[in-house]
Formats: sequence, structure tokens, C-alpha cells
Amino acid sequence: MSSTRLYGPFHQLISMEGSSLYGPIADDEITNLAEAGILVEDGIVKEIAEYSSLTEKYKRVNRVSPGQKKWIAVPSFIDCHTHICWAGTRVNDYAARVAGKTYLEIAAAGGGIMDTVNATRSASEEELVQGILCRVDEHLKRGISIIEVKSGYGLNVEDELKMLRAIKLANKESIANLIPTFLGAHIKPKDFNGSNTDYLKVMLNKVVPIIQEEELAGRADMFVEEGAFSFDEARWYANELKRLGFHLTMHVDQFHAGGSQIATEIGCVSADHLEFTDEEGIGSFSKSETVAVALPGASLGLGMQFSPARKLLDAGACLAIASDWNPGSAPMGDLTTQSSILGASEKLSIAETLAGITTRAAHALRLDAGTLSENKTARFNIFETDDYRNIFYQQGQMRPVSSVIGNNIFQHE
Repeated sequence: MSSTRLYGPFHQLISMEGSSLYGPIADDEITNLAEAGILVEDGIVKEIAEYSSLTEKYKRVNRVSPGQKKWIAVPSFIDCHTHICWAGTRVNDYAARVAGKTYLEIAAAGGGIMDTVNATRSASEEELVQGILCRVDEHLKRGISIIEVKSGYGLNVEDELKMLRAIKLANKESIANLIPTFLGAHIKPKDFNGSNTDYLKVMLNKVVPIIQEEELAGRADMFVEEGAFSFDEARWYANELKRLGFHLTMHVDQFHAGGSQIATEIGCVSADHLEFTDEEGIGSFSKSETVAVALPGASLGLGMQFSPARKLLDAGACLAIASDWNPGSAPMGDLTTQSSILGASEKLSIAETLAGITTRAAHALRLDAGTLSENKTARFNIFETDDYRNIFYQQGQMRPVSSVIGNNIFQHE
């Protein structure tokens, strides 16, 4: 039986359809439909038009209306870089950082990623699934329905596969869409006897074939940084994965410049972090289709500078914004708050900030998503306000009253 609903009227409807993927966006470039309605049939947006004309045309469908309140509609948000599959805590790391230790010093002393690796290895697959679902629910409450999720806290054959299987199971149990990414090349674990290249060969020869056999991920990531993997190791490993058909992304320029040029040279779909990206790195994005992904949650968690978002946009880059939600450097996990703070710091227009968590985040994942458009799966947020700019003006404190995801209406308390 057909399931059809008419939503509206919306005081404002921001579709993001037709917005540019590259370079700056002025607020007046965003199409704003007034007093619009959205007809959803079997989870697909069938028609967007003036609400009064839709009520006349579809007289017998179920209606979802704000009554005397004012609603606005925007596309569902997308978080294109997270690590929400983990076990344990890194509160000790946080305490050390605020007492003056650096991220790299903490890792060298035995803390950092390996703390989470040990806890994640000890956790069962079901425990990991429940942890993912708990964090996904928090994202859903904030209007985020497409979430990239990385492995990278297993760092051996068995536990990398355990993480990816947990992500796959969580995706089946959630109305959110979880996009898995293989991050076996997070760091070489301390219990591995051999070189970085030896470790990467284990990932390629022992883990990747099972990933492909079980269809656990079509994307792969790598941490290119001092204490992780070098530029030469990144080139070799990434090209091997590219040959096998993976979409590639990289953590680069978090503490030192130079990695963004490697990512753009290889043709990664995105290069993420970029806190130390220099003018040469910014220039490399202007000549590339690689998406620059800013991670303000990591800057806030580590007490360091933001990615040069304004300069990247002015150079013509495609800039996405993601939370980097993880237990170590970015424990907040609140994408809209982080995006708002980045926008205020880097002087991003509201249109640029919204694009960073909708259309441009979708492009970082190479998904046909991020817009509120006819003939696409219904994915949109409903806010009780008369001006969509309030989402960022209130710096993430305004939450959706509900989110429509296909045939589902996710009601927020």
C-alpha cells in the first residue's frame, strides 16, 4: 500500500539544489521557497511546490502540519568524517592535554590511539554495535542522517574486520545511512613486529580481500603524519588500494604541512584535517576535485588552530565540514555547533556553512545526496523557526523538531 504524506506549509524551504560545489557561496545564491509544501510518496520526494496548490491537488493524503507555528525545511545534515565505532575512554589524554602535553607527546608516552585500540580489541562485536547505535541516535537528534564511520581502532586482521562488521550490522539496525571506511592504516600498532611497510602489506593482503568478499567497505583512509605514515608510504599504499577499486581519503596536515599535496596528487575523494595546510597545499586543492574537509571538533578538542577554511574557499576548493567524532581528539561530536564556531572564526557565509554539511559533505562521500529535491529519497529536517539562519546563529543549540528519512519521521523531544 502506498504511503503518502504532505508536509507543510514551510515558511522557508531551503533545497540546496543547484548550489555550487566549489568556491565561495553568498547567502543570496541559496534558493529560498516561501510557503512551500513537500509531498512524499513511499519515501521519495514526489513534488515540491506552493503548499496551497498541493493541498488542492492532493486532497486525500495524510498531512503533517505545524498548526499555528512556523516551520522551515532544510536537507538532512551529513557527517562525512567520524570514528564513532570505539570502546573505552580517553579522559586521561584530555586531562594531560589541558595540563600542557601535546597530542604527539601523549601518543609517544603510550597514550593516544593505542588506549582506544586496546579497549576496542577487548570489546565484543555486539558491544561495538551498541556503542555505534548510541552515537548515531545523538546524531539523529541533531538532524544528521548520513554518517561516515571508520575502522582504525583494531589495527590487526581480526579486530579491523570486527569493527567493519559491527558498522555493517549497526547500519542494518538504524534509519541513518552509515558509510563504512577502512582505516587499517591509522598507525602501526606497538605490538606489530616489523616496519610500517610490513604492516601495510598485512592490511592489503590479509584484510582487504575479506573486506571485498564480505562487502564491508568501498572506501579506505590513511593517517599521513609524523608518528603515523610517511608521504612515500602513503603514495604506495594508496595507489595499491586505488588499483583495487577503493575510493580514497586521507588524514593530512593535522600537525605538519605537505600531506594535502599527496592526497590531491593521488586523486583522493577528500583530504581531511588540514589545520597546518600551507599556501602550496591550498593551491593544490584549487587544481583538484579532492574535497577539503575541515574538522573543527579536533581543533576544539586539541586547543589548536582551525583549518584555513576561508582561504580554501577563496582558492576555489570544495569545502566540507565534519565532526571527527572520536574518543581522543574530538569527543564533542556536535556537528552543528562545531560548524557554527568554524563559520564565525573563519568568516564563512551561512550558505557556505550549510553547504559544508549537506551538498559538499555528500560530494566528499561521492553520494547523490545533500539536497531536498524531487525524485530523491526524502531526507530533510524540520525546524521550528521563521529563519533558517537561526540554526547557525544559535550555534547548534536549535535542534530539529523532527526529521524525515524515507518513510520514517524521527520525532525529537
